[in-house]
Amino acid sequence: MTLPLAPELAVAEWFNTPTPISLTELRGRVVMLHAFQMLCPGCVAHGTPQAQRAHNLFPNADLTVIGVHTVFEHHAAMTPVSLEAFIHEYRLTFPIGVDQQGEDGPIPVTMRRYEMRGTPTTIVIGRDGRIRHHGFGREDDLALGAMLGSLLAEPTPALA
Repeated sequence: MTLPLAPELAVAEWFNTPTPISLTELRGRVVMLHAFQMLCPGCVAHGTPQAQRAHNLFPNADLTVIGVHTVFEHHAAMTPVSLEAFIHEYRLTFPIGVDQQGEDGPIPVTMRRYEMRGTPTTIVIGRDGRIRHHGFGREDDLALGAMLGSLLAEPTPALA
């Protein structure tokens, strides 16, 4: 069975990165996407700190941790200005993109492309650009770390 290729992110605004990030440009690296909302208790208590720990634990590895602020409720409260304060207060240092609003409803574009059920969602993309893990809810630290370590140990594929 061929694993699905990860769709490109649809980001309206970036934080913690000088330039926009493209998954195509990250081929050859392992990518951990952390989809969250500021007002999601599971995100604040577990998912977002876990993403920051992953970012901190693999500083010299071919791992890129990316946050995607994917707002599907409470739109008026979760503006980019509020997100900027949240990033500062929680000392988040990994790149974070604001998911583009959906054109035909409350579900943002990246959230729809990845068929996310809610937040927190953790998606791990292998060096080949294919989705290796798509999890919803609390992820076990040890299991996630083992998965990331295993994918980082894989050789870099020949990229076309």
